[in-house]
Amino acid sequence: MNQEVPSAANLSRMRWHCRRGMRELDVLLTRYFEEVYPSATSQQQQAFADILDLQDPLIMAYVTGKQAPDSMDIADVIQQLTSLSA
Repeated sequence: MNQEVPSAANLSRMRWHCRRGMRELDVLLTRYFEEVYPSATSQQQQAFADILDLQDPLIMAYVTGKQAPDSMDIADVIQQLTSLSA
C-alpha cells in the first residue's frame, strides 16, 4: 500500500487546527496528532483531517457519545481519540 506522506506545510496546518476553542479538545486532538496520526492509515489520517474541519460542539458530541458520526472512518478515529483520554 502506497501511503502519501503529508508535506511539512500540511502537517503544520493540521497541528494548528488541533488548537480549538475548548481546552479538552486541544489536548485530545494534539495528543492524537502527535502520538497516533504518524502511524495511522491513510484512511484514518483523512478521517482525522475531516474531524478537524468540524465545529467544536459536534466533535465534543462525538467524543462524549452524545452523537454518532455517519462515517465509519470518523467513528473509528473518534474511538481512538476517546481511548487516549482514558
